[in-house]
Amino acid sequence: MLKVADREVRQTSAREEELDHALDGCHHAIEDLDERLTKLEYPDGSTRRPAPAEADRAAILEERNVLALQVARLSVELDRTRRRAAFAEARCELLERQLEVVEQQQGAVLPEPELVRLVDPLNAPALAAGFRPKVLLVDDKRPNLMALEAVLNTHGHEVVSVSSGQAALKALLESDDFAVIILDVQMPEMDGYETAAHIKRRARTRDIPIIFLTAIGNDPEYSMRGYAAGAVDFIVKPFDPWALRAKVAVFVEIYLERREHALGRD
Repeated sequence: MLKVADREVRQTSAREEELDHALDGCHHAIEDLDERLTKLEYPDGSTRRPAPAEADRAAILEERNVLALQVARLSVELDRTRRRAAFAEARCELLERQLEVVEQQQGAVLPEPELVRLVDPLNAPALAAGFRPKVLLVDDKRPNLMALEAVLNTHGHEVVSVSSGQAALKALLESDDFAVIILDVQMPEMDGYETAAHIKRRARTRDIPIIFLTAIGNDPEYSMRGYAAGAVDFIVKPFDPWALRAKVAVFVEIYLERREHALGRD
């Protein structure tokens, strides 16, 4: 499974580079055509071009339109490829981390994590009109929350930010309809592990995926404790914003798929 994910990372990266090169070529060709168009001026102040010049202009415009359509098509494909590449990289990283934790714990049994139930975002159900999946951010430091909000606010999520474990539990009592929770580990009074334990005890919230965010480091003891507390992933600060976006997108798509199935049953 890890080999498949790694192969997809290489393939999507190569395709992304190929599409970038093709787009550059199209843009340069359009610039050349625009330059040729500017040279087709009206001679001697005439209000009409000579027939050959008019024919050349029509041919150039037709070629330019074809290139413009190709640019639009390549741009769409490049966007899809970038999203697929980010998804593939996140998937590969999650699988590597799972394998590393299992090996380092020498046969310790981990709770079955939801993170292996990845859904390709390109094949997931579309958002309903006006509906925005909610993401709960929990961190006792406002600058950290602002950084998370900056990373996630532009991706169509409704971000709810709170600064303590108690506030997180209160937010979940008011609404348990969250796609994913990003939870800081080191917080005063109620740390991330204790907060996660409360979330997992409650039937209405126990299935919400929790991503632990921590500055503690990569010690397997901490990651093992995080998975035992019910986390689906364990991210170390400072985090890669692209990786975080991709991981959140995975769990949002899982949430949307479940929501669509639930609505379909109703």
